[in-house]
Order: sequence, then C-alpha cells, then structure tokens
Amino acid sequence: MVKTLKELAEHIGGEVSGDASIAIKGVAGIKEAEPGDITFLANPRYMREVKNTKASAIIVAPDSAVEGIAAIRVKNPYFAFSKVVSLFTAKERKPLGVMPGSHVGPGVKVGSEVSIYPNAFIGAGVVIGDRVTIYPGAYIGEGSVIGDGCTIYPNVVIREDVKVGKRVTIHGGAVIGADGFGYATDAGKHHKIPQVGGVVIEDDVEVGANTTIDRGALGDTVIRRGTKIDNLVQIGHNVVVGEDSILCGQVGISGSAELGHHVVLAGQVGLVGHIKIGDMVTVGAQSGVMNDLDGGQIYSGSPSLPHKDWLKANAVFPKLPEIRKQLMGLARKLNKADDE
Repeated sequence: MVKTLKELAEHIGGEVSGDASIAIKGVAGIKEAEPGDITFLANPRYMREVKNTKASAIIVAPDSAVEGIAAIRVKNPYFAFSKVVSLFTAKERKPLGVMPGSHVGPGVKVGSEVSIYPNAFIGAGVVIGDRVTIYPGAYIGEGSVIGDGCTIYPNVVIREDVKVGKRVTIHGGAVIGADGFGYATDAGKHHKIPQVGGVVIEDDVEVGANTTIDRGALGDTVIRRGTKIDNLVQIGHNVVVGEDSILCGQVGISGSAELGHHVVLAGQVGLVGHIKIGDMVTVGAQSGVMNDLDGGQIYSGSPSLPHKDWLKANAVFPKLPEIRKQLMGLARKLNKADDE
C-alpha cells in the first residue's frame, strides 16, 4: 500500500506542512524509520530524535516546532498514528466457518462470517454473533453469549452463562467466569459459598492475556463499555468496572469493589473489597487502596493518599533517621533538665 501525505492527512483529520505529494509506504518508530515511512512525535522528550530520523514524514501536534521534515499536524498525534498503523497493517478478513475438529454442542446458534478453529469447544446453548473468531483451544461454556465482531484468542476459558458484548477482544489464557473466592468458616473449617452469578462484559472491551474475571456470587461481575484491561489482572466477584477505564498489569481488585468511569489503575495497584472509586480517578503504581476514593483526583501510596500529600510524605521518609536522632537528643536534654 502506498498513500500520499495528503491522503493520510485526510484520513486522520490533520493538516500537512511540507510536500503533500510525498509517497508513504510504511510506518515505524522515530528511531527505526526508513525513507518512505511515516513516524510520529507525541512526547517532547523525543524531539532530539527528529533531526536524526530517516522517516519521510512525521505526525506531530499543531504547535510542534519540528523542522526539516514534512509533517501532518493533528491534535492527538499518538491516536492519529494508531489510525495510520491500522490503515497500513489491516488484513483482509476471510471467514473460515466452523472448521473440522472443533466441537459445537447442541442448540448452539452461530452467526454469519464466523471462524471457529479446530480444538475450540463450544458448549450447549451458546449464542455466537456475526464475524466472530474463536481460535484453537478456546472453551465457551454452555449458555454463554458472544456478541458480534468478537475475537477469542487461543486457550481462553469463558465459563457458563457469561455474556460478552460486541467487538470484544479476549487474549490468550484469560479466564472469564471462574468461581469467585468466597468461603464461610465454621468450626475452624472453610466451606465454599456457591458462586451462582455471572459475568457481563459490555461492548468494545479488551481483556489481556492471563487475566481472570471471577463470576459473581449471586449477581454479576460487570465490565462496562470501552474498558481496557492489561495482562495478569485479577478482578474478584461482583466487581463493577465503569466505562472507559484502564486497568494496567498485575492490578488486583477484591470482591464487590465498584469503580466509576474513566478510572486508571496503574501497575500492581491493589484494592480491598466493598469500596467505591469515584469517576476519573487515577491511582499510581503499586498503591494499596483501603477506602473509598473521591472522584477526579490522583492518588498514590499504600495506604493511598492524594498524590500531592503522598509526595510530601515521601519527601520526609528519607529524613526520618535524622529526625529521630534530633528527637532523641531533645529527649535527653529534657530528661537532664528534669534531673537538675
């Protein structure tokens, strides 16, 4: 595929500065690009790399001071570049149907233009929408629903009575709908509480590799529209994750926690159960959240604090040995004065 810079600018809604007729045949990072490639600059810290790039053109912000290279200026260079990458790397989808070697149980409803690969297991009564791809080794439990346009990668487990919306991507090794971790202790022994709820994943969600989303104990665990979940994330039973949230790698959310919309949990954040996280909250990496958090703020630390307070507390921490030394000195002087 070859596109002119003008055609790419029209595709991403940007304006060209420089030669709009330059032919672009590929995409690459700013360091790896070769002549004929287009690259991007979203972080000013990489401005110094612009003069060394071999790319034929670059996608930048409207006020970027790049010189000596043709550019497309657009409000969000990173997002715009992703659209160009998708344009150049898109593969024609050829539905393969229900392939020999796959297992399709009784009463399964299969939509049009699907691809179900060998060794995929589809349980009884499952509903599969149009344009769904299910790769080898995937397991779809009985009574589950897979919406239009979903991609289920190899070795995914979707247990019984799970509802997956449209255009959902679930990466390899993820387990959706395993039993929640619920036990009642009596006379020193732990007795399992039946987990009879389900999981609802709404439209346009992505679930990373080896992530686990437990089914509800009674009601449902719910992942709302547009949320993106990284690899190795644990979501406990009856959790609700609000729309367009971001959960980074190794996040752990305990049962019945409720997250608002546009929440960002950075890597290795842990949440206790039965708390509420407000809309548009960001929690910094490795933080431990023990209580409700008000919306619209950034939090850090364990236990988590508003980020500015955490920075102040963190600045004091290295000074604690010296502060202790000073306090001990003051205590000795006070004791000596009392003795006199």
